Amino acid sequence: MSLNKALLWALPLSLLSNLGATAWARKADLSVLPSNDSLGNCPENVVAYETPQPYTQGGYATDGMIQLREIATDISVSQVDDFSVTWVGTLKPDYANCEATAGIVSLDGESFQGHSYIRVQLSNGKAKAILDMTGVSDANGFTAVILYQGMREGNPRWTWGGTD
Repeated sequence: MSLNKALLWALPLSLLSNLGATAWARKADLSVLPSNDSLGNCPENVVAYETPQPYTQGGYATDGMIQLREIATDISVSQVDDFSVTWVGTLKPDYANCEATAGIVSLDGESFQGHSYIRVQLSNGKAKAILDMTGVSDANGFTAVILYQGMREGNPRWTWGGTD
């Protein structure tokens, strides 16, 4: 095989490997549901992404993030326990009077019917993003665990996983 053909064959593989984990991320759309007495403007939706980590024997892990900085500022981790983590930020002025909640309605464009383990609350000028593993089981019937919670590029980030 000539050098030119070898380079052309390697090019798609190198491009594919350079796309990184975000190329394989699942998009979770969270529909915002205003409360009956919400007088403020509310966002239509909030978007989260989750990317499965490469398989490791005995378990699995999934990295995630939610685009909370689209609607809020000054976001930080506010509460962590064995089963959940909550991030809180200040709603941007456009949404400051919104009173609403949000949960997963679709994954990669497909209707989501399960337990929404990613939720958002918009209330009293604050935005709360909640990752809650309550009721989320792994393949062996154990509760999935939160392995990491933090912030990157102004958005909440996490890793959760379980046994297989």
